[in-house]
Amino acid sequence: MPTYHLSNNLRTAFLLAIGSILVPLTEGFAQANKPNFIIIFTDDQGYGDLSCFGSKTIKTPNIDRLASEGRKFTNFMVASPVCTPSRAALLTACYPKRIGMHQHVLFPASKKGLNPSEHTIADHLKSQDYATACFGKWHLGHHPEVLPTANGFDTYYGIPYSNDMNHPDNKGKPKGGPDGMDILWNDPESTLTKWKTPLFEDEEIVELPVDQRTITRRCTQKAIDFVKAHQDKPFFVYLPHSMPHIPLYVPDEVRDPDPKKAYISTIEHIDSEVGRLLKALDELKLTGNTYVIYTTDNGPWLSFKHHGGSAGPLREGKGTTFEGGQRVPCLMRGPGIPAGTVCNELTGTIDILPSIASITGTPLPEGRKIDGIDASGLWKASADKSPREEFVHYTSNGRLEGIRQGNWKLLVKVPRPRRNQNQQAAAKPAQILLFDLSKDVGEQNNLAEQHPEVVTKLRARMVAVDKEISENARSPWRTAESN
Repeated sequence: MPTYHLSNNLRTAFLLAIGSILVPLTEGFAQANKPNFIIIFTDDQGYGDLSCFGSKTIKTPNIDRLASEGRKFTNFMVASPVCTPSRAALLTACYPKRIGMHQHVLFPASKKGLNPSEHTIADHLKSQDYATACFGKWHLGHHPEVLPTANGFDTYYGIPYSNDMNHPDNKGKPKGGPDGMDILWNDPESTLTKWKTPLFEDEEIVELPVDQRTITRRCTQKAIDFVKAHQDKPFFVYLPHSMPHIPLYVPDEVRDPDPKKAYISTIEHIDSEVGRLLKALDELKLTGNTYVIYTTDNGPWLSFKHHGGSAGPLREGKGTTFEGGQRVPCLMRGPGIPAGTVCNELTGTIDILPSIASITGTPLPEGRKIDGIDASGLWKASADKSPREEFVHYTSNGRLEGIRQGNWKLLVKVPRPRRNQNQQAAAKPAQILLFDLSKDVGEQNNLAEQHPEVVTKLRARMVAVDKEISENARSPWRTAESN
């Protein structure tokens, strides 16, 4: 058999030709093996409002599937007990004060929003050629300059703020409280006759008022359609449902006529929609390569009683820095996450972005301070201890109120003067609360007097953390007339 010898020029040409074939194949293989990410983020759902978290009244078999096939997180925190700052923290891995999004929630007349210069989960994944989409409640600014499409998302479909807010000035809202919510539940058409909440598609209002009876289903369908359309490339879907924030609405065919069961009906409807999404992943054979994270923005709105949820064993709920306000249910399923396991270590929404960066092997931008920590070892159970040693508690209005270190939690509740309150009443001393969460997750036993040294240490540390955040805080986006 003859032996053939290639000249150097021919050899080079041959290798270049082979390389031109292999490189795209290699890139295509790497692209196909990048994991997908789906974050389902409900609104005002309590720690005790899932079957797998102990609910005896709410049946959530589809969400429970994430627990049986993935990992349940029992010590999972949000960075604020209300909507806007909590959502800002999730997407940016920052305490809301660091990015100027800490002063309560945005309204239809608000003139600020999440600064597009911030680096969001969507920005991070889009830079890796992920398809990115947001379907649901945004609540980080309704102006075109700060909508999801300005913050890393290719497409957006949903409401720009809470479903109890009216376009354009938030006036003319129906009676509140649980009694008022009963009236609305008994009148499903009230979603069209009593409210003026807009539905956006990208930067345009496409429905006013939005039919809230079907919004959970429609956003889920948008997510399913997006996954189908992008099944051959990596994708990130952010699915922040507007429910179970009041007013509660579900499709007519699944509505229990008893207003006392309004919240149950709403969560169980969300569960069925989660089931549809999981089924779509199964049918597309994407389950094994897709991280699905289910959690919520803050604790339950307890004042609305049967239209609110339950914090289970935790104290208080939405709007407070007690555990019921900021400790939320969380479930994760995905590549490397061991099935049917439980993680009791401290972590939270601010750790999701750096964890995703670690999983995808991509660095976060240099020179931009964040507060999140890579917790991917907890996701995959390769780490026994959390890298997070502390967590700082801010009120719904962005005031420093506490800190958690290990099992110790300190709250320093300074009385706020009310309107027309005299100076003497406003000058009451701060309430100092110290809890050992390993023995007292319900925060019933104040140990401040027994451990003054712990109080002193933690109080000094929380002030130091807040000082650093304040000194290095970045500005939110603001309209020209507000600058």
